[in-house]
Amino acid sequence: MKPLFGNGAHRLCGVAAASTAREMGKLLRQALRLTHTVELRLDWLENDQEREKFLGNLKRAGFRKAVLLATCRRRIGGGEFSGDAAAELFWLMKAREAGCQWCDLEIETLRELPGESVRGYPVPEKVLLSIHDFRRTPRLPQKVAVPARGGVDGIKVAAMARQIDDSVRLLEWVRKSRQAVVVPMGEIGMPARILALREGSALAYAPVAVETAPGQVHLRELKVLYRAHRLTHRTRVYGVIGNPIGHSLSPLLHNTGYIAARRDAVFLPFLVERLEDFLKAVPEFGVSGFSVTLPHKQAVFRRLDECEPLATKIGAVNTVTVRRDGSLYGSNTDYLGVLRALEKKMKLPGSRVLIVGAGGSARAAAFALAKAGAQVCVCARREIAAQKLARAVGGEVVPRAALRKAKFDAILNATPVGMYPQAGASPLAAGELNCSLVMDLIYRPMQTKLLQLASHRGIQTVSGVEMFLAQGIAQWEHWMGSRAPEPLMRKAVLAELKAKEKAHR
Repeated sequence: MKPLFGNGAHRLCGVAAASTAREMGKLLRQALRLTHTVELRLDWLENDQEREKFLGNLKRAGFRKAVLLATCRRRIGGGEFSGDAAAELFWLMKAREAGCQWCDLEIETLRELPGESVRGYPVPEKVLLSIHDFRRTPRLPQKVAVPARGGVDGIKVAAMARQIDDSVRLLEWVRKSRQAVVVPMGEIGMPARILALREGSALAYAPVAVETAPGQVHLRELKVLYRAHRLTHRTRVYGVIGNPIGHSLSPLLHNTGYIAARRDAVFLPFLVERLEDFLKAVPEFGVSGFSVTLPHKQAVFRRLDECEPLATKIGAVNTVTVRRDGSLYGSNTDYLGVLRALEKKMKLPGSRVLIVGAGGSARAAAFALAKAGAQVCVCARREIAAQKLARAVGGEVVPRAALRKAKFDAILNATPVGMYPQAGASPLAAGELNCSLVMDLIYRPMQTKLLQLASHRGIQTVSGVEMFLAQGIAQWEHWMGSRAPEPLMRKAVLAELKAKEKAHR
């Protein structure tokens, strides 16, 4: 059976959505630089005059090589169009006159038509029947075939993934169905959205500018960074798990390395609320390894089949390798990140370093510093956890009340306080920074509130981006078995951080 939209990059569908005809035209031209397939969201145009103007411009332009899919989704189907079914069909007919070969018709509209069929209406020649559920992933039959009646050529299911199992079910459905499109929505569904083409979805949607559905990946990112149209079942899948995860630059770091080294691999961000749910889905996604961040670094340790000796001592891992038999092997590269970042700035043997926090990152830092010959002090809200960590590395606990008088060579923040988007918070006050150097393990923003306080007091600072790069590059090399293209990976991450900080000023 011939694919609905062809193969390769043609299955990446750019979504052009804007309030004016002029802006819509601009988005269409941008999309066509990356793909030949574009969805035109006529319902986003602010009124009928703008719709008429845009379709007139489209007809005159005559994009002959493009595959254009017109959508005028009504509010009942989750769109922006306030008109009724007749008005929707009118604009879809006009879209055909303007050169659109496809249209998207929501199931709510089809049900209102005589005989529940679009046959006889001069809408675009090809019709994609869409089913949207923005609240949940509904129960779906094992597979769906295009109905003989109805006049449609393919079926699209776009559903909100509330848990990882929802994503798995959607991928299973599209794998068994023919002439179908699947769109997992929401941040939890984002990895499945990227893998959908690999599993047989006829299209993968991506906005050119503004997002039109939750959890979308921008078109350039979907094509250039994730290379969604090139992923196959031979592609090695890696990822990062955490909650939250939207801030993570690990996908940028690792995928940049894969592209530069020409590796058939992809790195995805997994929003994981329950660790058990993700581990259960590892075989379904075909995950070969994953990075672990808050809050799962210590919890995942208890689910490993084997662990490297140092990570066992630390009691936390940030790197998990899935072996061929499905067993999980844990390791820790956080400690390398701490050492490489601090060794450039100070002599660690004999130094006195305060670690704020007692979680997985704090444990990695404490063991790294102790092994390097530093005297480790721990300050944390959880007194018992602080005592256990201090005892494990032969250090001492320093209560918060003592910080204004205590002196250290360095202070290291290993808590999430000050992380984007709560970037205005600091784990310590300026008067508690009695040291020569302050390092924050948070890398977004690069200059946290803590580092700003330190700078104002003339204290040397180290951004968490240095640790992030070091531990991530060590992960990349662990999984790939070769040297990482470090300069390109570093350049990509720093450029993105600077761009994001500039955008938020």
